[in-house]
Amino acid sequence: MNITKKFIGLFLVLGLGVQYTAFCQESRDSLDIKIGQMIMIGFSGTAVTNDDPILDEIVNGTIGGVILFEKNISDSNSYVRLKNLTFTLERKASIPLFMAIDQEGGKVNRLKTKYGFPKSVTAEYLGSLDNPDSTRFYAEMTAATLTGLGFNINFSPVLDLAINPDNPVIVKHGRSYGADPKVVVRNASIVIRTHRKLGVITVGKHFPGHGSSMTDTHLGVADVTNTWQPVELEPYKELVSRDLLDGVMSAHIVNKKLDPQGLPGTLSGPILQGLLRDSIHYDGVVFSDDMQMHAITKYYGLEKAVRLGINAGLDVVIFSNNIDQSDLRTAGVVHDLIRSMVESGAIKRSRIDQAYQRIMSLKHTYLYAH
Repeated sequence: MNITKKFIGLFLVLGLGVQYTAFCQESRDSLDIKIGQMIMIGFSGTAVTNDDPILDEIVNGTIGGVILFEKNISDSNSYVRLKNLTFTLERKASIPLFMAIDQEGGKVNRLKTKYGFPKSVTAEYLGSLDNPDSTRFYAEMTAATLTGLGFNINFSPVLDLAINPDNPVIVKHGRSYGADPKVVVRNASIVIRTHRKLGVITVGKHFPGHGSSMTDTHLGVADVTNTWQPVELEPYKELVSRDLLDGVMSAHIVNKKLDPQGLPGTLSGPILQGLLRDSIHYDGVVFSDDMQMHAITKYYGLEKAVRLGINAGLDVVIFSNNIDQSDLRTAGVVHDLIRSMVESGAIKRSRIDQAYQRIMSLKHTYLYAH
C-alpha cells in the first residue's frame, strides 16, 4: 500500500465513512462492526433464500467476508447461478464484502472446465516455462473470470518454494512455481499485477513457507523445524519491496527455530509480528489459513486458537465450514467470542482497531474504486 492509500484507510477508520453512519447507529456498536470485518466464512449451497442464516450475518455485520468453494457451484448454468449467488450476498452488505475464492489453477481450481469455465494450468507448469506472456495470459483469463463473477479476492499466488520434491500438499500438486525464488517472484509479480488491473485482490501464501514440509496441515501438524530454509522468505521480501503484496495468508506449519514455543505460524507472534511485520516490514492484511484445518482443531480449542491468532497478528480469521458437522453459525459464535475476549482484556482493543484499519484500507483501494 502506498502512503496515500494508508491515509485514506485511516480516514475511514476514524470517520467510519458516510455510508456506514446509519448502519453504526443501529443495534451494533463500532466494536461489533470492526470485529465483524475480521471474520470470513464459507457455507453450503449453491443459492441462498431470504431466511438463510448467512444473509442475517451479512446484514448484521457479523461477517466481513465470504469464501466460496466448488460446493457452491451449480452443475448447470454455472456462471449465471454463481454470479447470482455472489450478487445476492454482496447487495446485503452495508460495508462491501470480501468475496473470496481459491483459484490458483491446476489442483486448486474451483472453477473447473466441467462447469463451463476456462481451462487453468498449474503454477508448476508456468514456472517451468517461466515465460511472461504465458503467465500473463492465464492470469488475465483467471482474473477476468473472477471479476465477472463478482469475486474480489483470489487466494493466490502460492509463494512457497518447491524445496521438498515429496511435499504432499504443495509440490506434489504442482502448486509451486519452483524452487528458485527468482522464478517464483517473477511469475507471482505478473499474476498480482494482472489481477490488480482487473480489480481483484491477491493473497500470497503460505507464510513463512510450506514448501519444505513433509506432511499436510489439513490432516495435522506439519513440523518444518528441521527442513525449513531462510530462502523461503525471499518471495515475501522481494514482493514487499516492490509494493506488490496486498494480502498474505499464514501457514499452519510449526517451526521451533522461528517460534520456540512451537506454535503454528497462524498462531505465532514471533512469526506474524516479529518476522512478517517487524523484519520484512509488511503492513497489509494477514488472512489465516482455514481455522478448521486439523493442524489447528486437533490441538487448540476455538477460544484459544482465535485468541492466539488475533494477538499474533491475524487480521482476518477464516472458517470454511468444509468439515463434517461444521456449525454454520460459527460466525456468530466467533464474533461473540472475540467481543468477550476484548471486553475481558484477553485481546487488546488496539489489536482490533489495527486489523480494522488494514481491512478498510484494502477494501477502499479495491472495492470502492471498481
